Amino acid sequence: MIHSETTVGLVATPPDHPARVTARLAAELADRWTVREGWGEVAPRRDGGAEALLDDVARRRADEGWDVAICLTDLPLHAERVPLVAQASTRRRVAIVSLPALGLRQLAAVREIVPDLVERLLGDASDDRRPAAVHRVIGDDEARYVASSLIGRVRLLAGMILANRPGRALPGLSKLLVGAFGTAAIALANSSVWKLGEALGALRLTVIMLLGLGALVTWLIVAHDLWETAGGDTSVELARLFNLGTIGTLALAAAVCYLVLFVGTVLVGALLIDTSVLGEALQRPVHLTDYLTLAWLISSLATVGGAIGSGLEDEETVRAAAYGYHPEPGGWRDER
Repeated sequence: MIHSETTVGLVATPPDHPARVTARLAAELADRWTVREGWGEVAPRRDGGAEALLDDVARRRADEGWDVAICLTDLPLHAERVPLVAQASTRRRVAIVSLPALGLRQLAAVREIVPDLVERLLGDASDDRRPAAVHRVIGDDEARYVASSLIGRVRLLAGMILANRPGRALPGLSKLLVGAFGTAAIALANSSVWKLGEALGALRLTVIMLLGLGALVTWLIVAHDLWETAGGDTSVELARLFNLGTIGTLALAAAVCYLVLFVGTVLVGALLIDTSVLGEALQRPVHLTDYLTLAWLISSLATVGGAIGSGLEDEETVRAAAYGYHPEPGGWRDER
């Protein structure tokens, strides 16, 4: 149903990942309603959960003169111990959507759920309609859209990592890669490492790789103080979710760096170590798998060495990987 005279306010808080989703959604909803965009707080209120956000958005709606308002946030929210996807208050004519609870296909899910929320606030929603990301709807005036317990939690964590944009952490790990490549170059010239790579099986190499990546992530969190602690306006559950989001973001960024290091080590190893030289050290014919195994071991060892160099990274760049950290969006302007 088209209500071109109805003004719908879309508020993004914080003005980071949610703002990008809001910008794309606003253009698509413009043919149904008059849409206005706005930014919320860079650090949205954590105390009070969904109710605190609804109160803030209700005040914003009244100040702006909007008919209804929808807030898109990257805060992970819960209701009845399961992820909260959205909550709508017909009394206040506002609703909030927790983007992480929508998983990886957030834009597609938002396209489905926001029109339903607007129509509910306008009194036009059908009780039979339920977006795909929603397991069930609780309540009437204060309708809460919740996800399933197991799949919803997995989707929430994946959505948090997506909202945290792991690509932002990659520039902050540039010195790590430089240090790791330096360590790998030294290890490639050591014939003892060649023999060690042959002696270790796939299981041991996998354990070494996981330990190396785990050490790197741990070092980044400790060295740059990325661990969220409960207290003040941050509950134990919210701190736990923030830390899981930070670990997931760093683990994904570290895995990408590891893959780059592995590919580079394979190429350098193939150029540096002739098959005859490697075969003489191993005392058997050499195959491609030998170079891959050697690069696998060296990349894992070099990752630990590179972690030391990561402590010298730019603090602001690395802190972008912390889920609860949102830098001021320089150059962005709220429509207010």
